[in-house]
Amino acid sequence: MNLKPLLIALLLTLACSQKINSQDWNEFANTSRYDKANLELKLHTKANNRVVFMGNSITEGWIQMRPDFFDNRDYINRGIGGQTTPQMLLRFRQDVVDLNPKVVVILAGTNDIAGNSGYISLEAIISTIKSMAEIANANDIKVIISSILPAIDYPWKPGLDPASKIITINKALKVFSEENNFIYLDYYSAMVDDKGGLKVPEYTTANDLVHPNKDGYLVMEKLAEIAINKALNK
Repeated sequence: MNLKPLLIALLLTLACSQKINSQDWNEFANTSRYDKANLELKLHTKANNRVVFMGNSITEGWIQMRPDFFDNRDYINRGIGGQTTPQMLLRFRQDVVDLNPKVVVILAGTNDIAGNSGYISLEAIISTIKSMAEIANANDIKVIISSILPAIDYPWKPGLDPASKIITINKALKVFSEENNFIYLDYYSAMVDDKGGLKVPEYTTANDLVHPNKDGYLVMEKLAEIAINKALNK
């Protein structure tokens, strides 16, 4: 495994933790959020074709808006709203690897572009996502890397012009996936409008522009199931 991206990501995490007044790393990453649920999974269920969805509020909102997709399934939602990729990396072992899934679906990057935990370069965002993928792969977990969803503005931090940054990151993630025999899950192409954002009102509301509505999640579900079936049959 190439350790360079992981080292870069860890250094980035340290820098980000300092920018938020040196608060405890566990608090920074919210690593205990799913402790109880993770223990229940490890004690009382068998990991057959378990799939963990690692992500931010887009992933967390998925189970809130479309609970049926995750009900009585091997699909485990580990999204935490507002998180950036260094925060996900800090909790990746307990929230993904330790659950012994067959597949992980990584959806990350939106909050990094928004600067939720301080400035993060596009190169560092890509490197940290790569590090999560490499950790999963080293633990015999099939990797699905999701594109960042299209967005032309962030309501909580307007004026950042994320559309071009998202395209740059997605291109790099697609190339990385192809080079490493990972699956690239292209939500972006299926949901983008002619301005580079999520289609309104088809897939998001006019006052949101970032999080899918139910129809948006239905599109994601169809694409995710195809990617998961492909991963399980590799």
